[in-house]
Amino acid sequence: MKKKIDILSETPLFSGLPDNQLREVEQIAIEKLFSKGETVFIEGDDGNGFYVIVDGRIKIYKVSPEGKEQILHIFGAGEPFGEVPVFTGKPFPANAESLAKSRLLFFPRKAFVDLISDNPSLALNMLAVLSTRLRRFTVQIENLSLKEVPSRLAAYLIYLTEEQGREDSVKLHISKGQLASLLGTIPETLSRIFAKMSAQNLIQVSGRDISLIDLAGLKDLAKHGK
Repeated sequence: MKKKIDILSETPLFSGLPDNQLREVEQIAIEKLFSKGETVFIEGDDGNGFYVIVDGRIKIYKVSPEGKEQILHIFGAGEPFGEVPVFTGKPFPANAESLAKSRLLFFPRKAFVDLISDNPSLALNMLAVLSTRLRRFTVQIENLSLKEVPSRLAAYLIYLTEEQGREDSVKLHISKGQLASLLGTIPETLSRIFAKMSAQNLIQVSGRDISLIDLAGLKDLAKHGK
């Protein structure tokens, strides 16, 4: 099992920090374990700190008054979440739940703000991470509001090629029901689109493994909807 200091050095939020500053970050990090399906926090909870995922997967989601779930993000190893309240001092704006057995590092708000005050380079790292997060969220909003579901799915599969470093195939690390929620649709519609894209020889689906037969066609579908 990796030591906390090694985990921190490999996390984008803390990359480039000298050893003495990493040691200071390590001293305030609290390790927490969550089982699959366990709640990390709920919307409205006090934003008393943020988390970095050591291993596992965490979904961030909202629930409508009618009880419909909309997944906003799914984060994996090395990614922070819940960091906005660190600066605003406001409650968490959404819910967080563990999709698998997960090991997290928790950073209490006051202790982390004190660290930032002493280490401006840490603030710059956090701004870079937040900027990347904002760009991703902007693309997601654009997809949900302007594109049809087949284009959203194609765009997500292309995103997975970048995340997983492959162009011939990708693996879904979430259920198709969770993917439907992430894409703003329902499982039945998503299944029909998977079947149609398979019939068009764009992809081949085997459980959670998806072969990308026509990557250029997928990119065209993602961009133009055809």
